[in-house]
Amino acid sequence: MSNSHLKYFQKKSDLVTNQGKIVTIYELKIDHDISIINEWARHLREEYCSDEELDFLVPDMGLTNQEFLTQIKFPDPDIGLGAATMSGDFAEILVSDYIEFIQGYYTTRTRYRNKINRNSSPMGSDVLGYKCKNVNSHSSNDELQVLEVKAQASETKPEAKLQKAVNDSIKSNDELRLAESLNAEVQRLWGYNRLKEAELVKRFQNKTDRPYKLVFSAVAVHSNRSYSEDLVKQVDVTKNINQNLNLLVIYSDQLLKFIKELYERASQC
Repeated sequence: MSNSHLKYFQKKSDLVTNQGKIVTIYELKIDHDISIINEWARHLREEYCSDEELDFLVPDMGLTNQEFLTQIKFPDPDIGLGAATMSGDFAEILVSDYIEFIQGYYTTRTRYRNKINRNSSPMGSDVLGYKCKNVNSHSSNDELQVLEVKAQASETKPEAKLQKAVNDSIKSNDELRLAESLNAEVQRLWGYNRLKEAELVKRFQNKTDRPYKLVFSAVAVHSNRSYSEDLVKQVDVTKNINQNLNLLVIYSDQLLKFIKELYERASQC
C-alpha cells in the first residue's frame, strides 16, 4: 500500500481549547509531485475497487475502466449529495491513512468496496483502527480506536465541524453500533478471503471476556478557508461521556478542488 503522500502531513503546533483540551493540528501541504499524486490516486482508487475486481467487473458492462469508476463506483461530484459524499469519503480515507501510517494502527480498507449507492456514505463507525500484537494471545493493552470524522472541504464560511464530530462521537460509544460496525468489517474481510485479518478484528468483538483499551477520537477535515482556530478553541466536550476524547484537525489549501482532481486521476489509473 502506497504511503508516499504522508510527506504532505505537516504537524503544526497543538491548539488548546478554552476548556484546556489539546487539539492535534496537521496541515496537508501538497506540492503536486506528479509521481506522488499518481501513487496517491491509485491508493484512493483501491479503496473502492481492486485491480482484480476491475478485471472481472468491467469487460461485460460495455464501459472502460474510467467510465466504470466515474459512473458506478466513485461519488458524483456534479451533484450536491455526491460532492458531499466524495468529501466525506476522502476525509475518512485520509484519517485512515493518518492512524495507520502515523499512529501505527491496522485498518481494514474495506468500507467503500461494496457500496450500493455511490452517493451515500456507508453506515456505521466512520473509521476503526486496531492494535493487537498477537490475536492468539490477547492483551488488555490491545487497542481499538473509534473515530468520528466530519469534513468541510469547500471554500465556504467556517463551520464548527470539530464540535459536530465531538457531538456525534457520543454514538461511537453505542455498544450495538460498534458491534454492527465490527461485524461488518469481519464479514467483508471474510468475503475477500482475508482470514488472518478477520481474526484480528474478531479479537475485539467481545470486550467483556477479552478486555482491551477503547479509544475515541473526533476529527475535522477542512480547507484552509473553512478552518477557524477560534471555532476549534471553542469546542465543548462536557456533554461527551468520553472525557479522554482525542481531538484532531487536518486542513489543506483548496481542498475540495484537490479532492475532485484526485478522484479524476484515480479513475485513470
